[in-house]
Amino acid sequence: MKLTHLIAIAAVSACTGGTAAALTLTVEITNARSAQGTVNAALYNEESTWLKVGNAVQITKVPSAGDKTVLVFTDLAPGRYALSSYHDENTNGKMDTNVLGMPTERYGFTGSPTMGPPAFGEAAVDVQADTTLRVTLR
Repeated sequence: MKLTHLIAIAAVSACTGGTAAALTLTVEITNARSAQGTVNAALYNEESTWLKVGNAVQITKVPSAGDKTVLVFTDLAPGRYALSSYHDENTNGKMDTNVLGMPTERYGFTGSPTMGPPAFGEAAVDVQADTTLRVTLR
């Protein structure tokens, strides 16, 4: 009986790879003004947590490379993800705004948002395999 049970588990594991997929999402951030400062990004997988930094799936901050800064998110489960990012040019740890509250540092999202912060559904992309995306800062 035990041997039969172990064989069944082995057969299921062989068919599914034995573990859940751990995917990598690579995001190429373009259109930074300079190689000064950092590019900060947060990755979300639920509408209810979208743009709530403390609830992001992963957060990263890497030195800006200017024309193209590459961010890598690893160990992701298959699913829908949305990313928000900005170029922290003066490395003060926040996105600077003017007196009207408009961003003075460049920012960007995944998906095809139009103006302003998009809804999760506008920014979300389906990640079912290792994926590379491009986000152009505005």
